[in-house]
Amino acid sequence: MLLTPVRGAAPTLVAATPVLAMPAPGGFGLPVVPTWRSALDAVWAALANEGADRAELTRAAPGPPGSHTSRRHVERDADEQARVAALVELAQGGDKEAFALLYDVYVDTVFRYVLVRVANRALAEDLTSETFLRAMRRIDSFTWQGKDIAAWFVTIARNLIADHVKSAKFRFEVATADMRDADERVDSPDTEVLTRLRDERLVSAIRDLGSDQAECITLRFLQGLSLADTAKVLGKSEGAVKQLQLRATRALRRTLEGVEL
Repeated sequence: MLLTPVRGAAPTLVAATPVLAMPAPGGFGLPVVPTWRSALDAVWAALANEGADRAELTRAAPGPPGSHTSRRHVERDADEQARVAALVELAQGGDKEAFALLYDVYVDTVFRYVLVRVANRALAEDLTSETFLRAMRRIDSFTWQGKDIAAWFVTIARNLIADHVKSAKFRFEVATADMRDADERVDSPDTEVLTRLRDERLVSAIRDLGSDQAECITLRFLQGLSLADTAKVLGKSEGAVKQLQLRATRALRRTLEGVEL
């Protein structure tokens, strides 16, 4: 499968095939497997920076020494937001190709969120496809308020997961194997092993957080959503999300004491 970046968008990978532009009757093409390297590096960078948990995370921070930074969702600038708004307007007018382009931009964000909830790739693919099918049917109900539509897509996925597990409680369930970026090289086998062990400790620490804190970390760092979008998904005020993020990062620092940040 040929992989190319979305033109004019924040760095992300999409399948360069007609399947996404022309959704099949039964659903959309399977989402591209997202990379975890830059997402995990963003968490490590926030933990290493005492001020990071008080600031907006809008761009990927450099990872720790020896790590490999990569593509990740970033808060979109005014031009990209205008492009997304235009696609939304076209999709609401019945333009399926415009909706398929929205799918291209946001599928990896939704898929990673679902994957950390269910830790089952096949189920994550099914729920991601169902998310966008439901979104396409309900696109008329979306009201543009100058905010990234990512929060709307993630909220739909969140509700589908809650229906599936019969519980709204967030569970951080990402499998270790899903963090291993087969498309990225490391300097040496020893470095790779140490990096994986370090990442496994981080994932374990996130899993041990309270459900609200784990979901906040997932949305803010693993998904890279803005403070406003995270607040929208969680149904909280931005101030409450700031405090939740602060408590979560402090809890992670305490758990990971002794680990090189």
